[in-house]
Amino acid sequence: MIYPSIDKLVNKVESKYTLVSLASKRARQLRENERDIRVDKPISKKYVGIALEEILDAKLLFEKPKVVDR
Repeated sequence: MIYPSIDKLVNKVESKYTLVSLASKRARQLRENERDIRVDKPISKKYVGIALEEILDAKLLFEKPKVVDR
C-alpha cells in the first residue's frame, strides 16, 4: 500500500495537478537543503515521499493565487 494515500492527499489540496506541482517543487527544495524537513520522523526516505507526508500533516500549505478580472 502506498503511503500517504492519494485520497487523503487530494482532500488537502484542490486537485491532483496541484498536488503533483506542490510535491515536486517541495521535493526539489528538500534535495537542495535536507535539513529543512518539516515532519518529525518521515516514513519515506525519498524527497517526493517526504513532501507528500508534509502535505498530509499540513506542514506544507498551498494558497490559491487570486485571479484579477480585467
